[in-house]
Amino acid sequence: MNLMAMGIELDEESMRKVTDRIIELGVKKEQVTQDDLPYIVHDVLHHEQEEQRIRVLNYSLSLTQGLRPQATVKIEIDGKAYQEAATGDGQYDAFVRAMRKIYAGLDKPFPVLTNYTVSIPPGGRTDAFVQTIITWSFKGTEFKTRGLDADQTEAAIKATVKMLNKIETM
Repeated sequence: MNLMAMGIELDEESMRKVTDRIIELGVKKEQVTQDDLPYIVHDVLHHEQEEQRIRVLNYSLSLTQGLRPQATVKIEIDGKAYQEAATGDGQYDAFVRAMRKIYAGLDKPFPVLTNYTVSIPPGGRTDAFVQTIITWSFKGTEFKTRGLDADQTEAAIKATVKMLNKIETM
């Protein structure tokens, strides 16, 4: 896969980071195609620019026929762990509801999700990388975060964690 042929030029350090991410995905048995590269480059190079005060330690999502989706989430904020569980209309909704419970318990505001878009590279593969772009509204400001993963829900969770780290500096 030639990034230069795609019009993507990177310095040596950035190329090393992108290559490391592609190798990491290969170890996980994820198939990376040329169509995936712009998503991977964007994710790798923009993710590291953000300070990571908030991290997801663990989460469990469940979807059972006839029952509401559930999520249990454990996050770390500035070195301290918090855990909550919630149900929702979908797995991601349950995840966000659990996060909202954590933030409510800390008396911290939580942004409003105003738009959610998913992009999948062409080709119809079930293991294709998904880019989720979520638009948030927070304290009168609207902004977007992106997540990239082969799993749509995981991509949305990554975008949400980026949002949480961003609002810490607002």
